[in-house]
Amino acid sequence: MDFSIKTFDAKSTMNGSKTGCLVVGVFENKKLSAAATALDKKGDITAALKSGDITGKIGSSLLLRNVGDVAAERVLLVGLGEDAAVSEKAYLQAAQVAARTLATLGASDAIIALPDVKERDTAWSIRTVVVAFRESIFRADGLKSKKDSSVSGVKKIAFAVTEADAATAKIALMQSVALANGMDLTKDLGNLPPNICTPTYLATTAKKIATDYKMGVEVLDRKQLQALKMNSFLSVTNGSDEPPKFIVLKHMGGKAKDAPIVLVGKGITFDSGGISLKGGAGMDEMKYDMGGAASVLGTMRAIGEMKLKLNVIAVIPTCENMPSGSATRPGDIVTSMSGQTIEILNTDAEGRLILCDALTYVERLKPAAVVDVATLTGACITALGHHNSGLFTRHDEAHDKLAAELLAAGKQTGDTAWRMPIEEAYNEQLKSNFADMANIGGPAGGSITAACFLERFTKAYTWAHLDIAGTAWKSGAAKGSTGRPVPLLTTFLMNRAG
Repeated sequence: MDFSIKTFDAKSTMNGSKTGCLVVGVFENKKLSAAATALDKKGDITAALKSGDITGKIGSSLLLRNVGDVAAERVLLVGLGEDAAVSEKAYLQAAQVAARTLATLGASDAIIALPDVKERDTAWSIRTVVVAFRESIFRADGLKSKKDSSVSGVKKIAFAVTEADAATAKIALMQSVALANGMDLTKDLGNLPPNICTPTYLATTAKKIATDYKMGVEVLDRKQLQALKMNSFLSVTNGSDEPPKFIVLKHMGGKAKDAPIVLVGKGITFDSGGISLKGGAGMDEMKYDMGGAASVLGTMRAIGEMKLKLNVIAVIPTCENMPSGSATRPGDIVTSMSGQTIEILNTDAEGRLILCDALTYVERLKPAAVVDVATLTGACITALGHHNSGLFTRHDEAHDKLAAELLAAGKQTGDTAWRMPIEEAYNEQLKSNFADMANIGGPAGGSITAACFLERFTKAYTWAHLDIAGTAWKSGAAKGSTGRPVPLLTTFLMNRAG
């Protein structure tokens, strides 16, 4: 799908645009948006509203042909709700309705002329439409012998903007397409089966991103991990024949002296639970346990395409968690890269075991801030459902600022997070009689104790943890990767870059 910017002013109105379809908004009280009013020279749109053919409610739509004094072949009316400030929800649903409708038309191109949302700029509007349209055409049937029916319809989308907004809109469009490309990569990686998307496959993907966007890349293998004494990470790999990989991908778009932002992504390409074996029902969805790694790679692709002027380093520990005669047992004690010892009470709490060594490793990168991203706990789904990712960090000025940045980026994009507590009281649950800590703290507050475990390895820098177990993928009929939290992470980095 091709996107572009089309400018209009007093002399160049949309009425004379020869396009397959113009998309404009209408309201519940039979009022028209400014763009719809400009097209209503002969009263055709007003007549459609008065007839009741469209209510103007959020999600409603009506396709008109041969509107008087309008050169476009069709005009698509989409409902925006009450005649007040257009809400984010109304705008998003209007974009989604437009995407579905335009996919069924015989036209090749269309122009989007929807009003901006109050307290949101044109860039937000463009990003919302681009992501909605790209979501509507995303396909996950690449491995089917017979592909699903191809969606035809409009392939070229232009955004109507004023001359004054044109330069900003062009930048916003480039960034929005880059974001959508990053989300598509994340979804593709997440949806691939675990016999294809192995740790080696993720490493190859990182190398391709590095080549395409002139980044630095390093992939550490088992011998190098042993030399670094990453025994916690390596303990998870013991039961699998797939070799582990430790990926370091560097986008150095800022000044050489600037400390980097580091993104750490959990990359368990399949999680059987190990000796603490999961139940069989739904175990296939454990291919999504590399959602953190996939979202970090998607984010790096997006900022690479944007040529973001910021130093960003991705660190991805990736392996399988499998049961076998050589697998780590409940009760085993391992020494992490930091020197802290861990009693492994449950081998299905493996994500924190690979992340803790990665979080120790990133100290050498002298980061400005570190954000780790992981499908870490089912407890986070119990707490927050599938709407918000869980955000955890310490409570002081520097960490409160980082949390505020991440929360704001989530609200900007609709890829929201909710801040959860980290308190010393929860650390009591991680006590072990035989090691410095246990790797689980029991069912109570499970997502919090997991975050408290990780926090013990992050004392040297400003850090936040995103638990995306409830937001990285969908189950049921809509089963598949969501591409989250690429919008949150990318926007957070864009805001940092200014």
